[in-house]
Amino acid sequence: MKFLKNFGLVLLTGLVLAGWVMLPWQGVLALLVLLLMWLFLLRSGTQARSVASVGISTLSQRMGSSAVIVVGIAGVVGVVVALLAMAEGYAQTLRNSGSLDTAIVLRGASAAEVASNLSREDLVQIGQAAGIARGEKGEPLMSAETVVAANLPVKGSKTGDEGSAQVRGVSDEAFIVRPHLKIVEGKRFQPGLRELVVGKGAVRQFTGLTVGSTIKLGNQPWTVVGVFASGDAMESELWADANVVNDAYQRGSGRNSATVKLTSADAFKGFKDALAANPQLRVDANTTLDFFAKQSEQMTKMLRIIGITVGAIMAVGAVFGALNTMFAAVAARAREIATLRAIGFRGLPVVVAVMLETMLLALIGGVIGGVIAWAMFNGFEASTMAAGSVGKLSFNLSVSPGLLWEGIKWALAIGFIGGLFPAVRAASLPVTAALREL
Repeated sequence: MKFLKNFGLVLLTGLVLAGWVMLPWQGVLALLVLLLMWLFLLRSGTQARSVASVGISTLSQRMGSSAVIVVGIAGVVGVVVALLAMAEGYAQTLRNSGSLDTAIVLRGASAAEVASNLSREDLVQIGQAAGIARGEKGEPLMSAETVVAANLPVKGSKTGDEGSAQVRGVSDEAFIVRPHLKIVEGKRFQPGLRELVVGKGAVRQFTGLTVGSTIKLGNQPWTVVGVFASGDAMESELWADANVVNDAYQRGSGRNSATVKLTSADAFKGFKDALAANPQLRVDANTTLDFFAKQSEQMTKMLRIIGITVGAIMAVGAVFGALNTMFAAVAARAREIATLRAIGFRGLPVVVAVMLETMLLALIGGVIGGVIAWAMFNGFEASTMAAGSVGKLSFNLSVSPGLLWEGIKWALAIGFIGGLFPAVRAASLPVTAALREL
């Protein structure tokens, strides 16, 4: 019988946690309203509120044991939120790189720019497709671009380590296609010259990228003439004239990709259909928003898996800490609980009262952990190899309200597990046996 009871509790815990993970904040708010109505309107709820108030009022006398729960859960939430903030910041940086009124064209079946190759004839055909915006002279607003890698010394390395930077050869239209990109220091490169403009993220990652400095790319000297800001993945790149980049790296007249400005977001379908209907082309087109979102999927998923795995391992320790603390608290109040049950208090109010006490401590721990993670890691600069590219991507960790809410849900889940079994023990302990305990 005892085995079936424990098995039922474990099954209940699993079902509750499964539902809790899927529950949106609106559902949590509805549960909170129902709980408050039960606590203040029904007799059993009033009993639970009375028992809980007594337990909560004695928390100051049990500061040490209560701190075990709070600190343990705060540590779990802080680590989980910080790790998930990496995934959020990475995905957000790539999402900011795209829009619905621009499109990127790659060779058919190419998943990334580095795997694509477009000939000069391809580029001419793409520029004639319907849906592309035109400039004042009727020219298509299209930037045919080459992507290559360059090894540069990593900033702050004491051993002279080098990292991979992505160099993008662009045309003049690149600055029209991406109007959010602004030169914040120096000037734009001149077409035909070995000049570079570098992103703020690249400046943070690598040494020697200040305006006026000279670096070697393709065994040739290049001069840094400007620094740009874009707030997206482009900030980690070095930009130069596409023709000069192709000459330096012996790429011929082809390009890796073509980024176009559309007449409107609604024009994308017509543009894509026109490319598909052209028998001379074997290309794929995506809005830049969709393209960069897909680029972030695998890395974001991996970072989230790491965060959840590490958090789950730490959560096991926090659960045991909560279990030990609450079992000790229930044992210390066994006679008090038995007396309440002897004068008419039912088992359910006792269970809820103990659970409320544990969940309150868990909530405090979750809030503390979330605040610490936000204070320490929100906006923290990091970098990693970007998926589908040949260079590092610089990004800022983002502790969003959604991540803070996810951390609170983790805290309350740990509190639920840590409080359920002690609460059931308190409610099921025989009254006569409890009254005899010292």
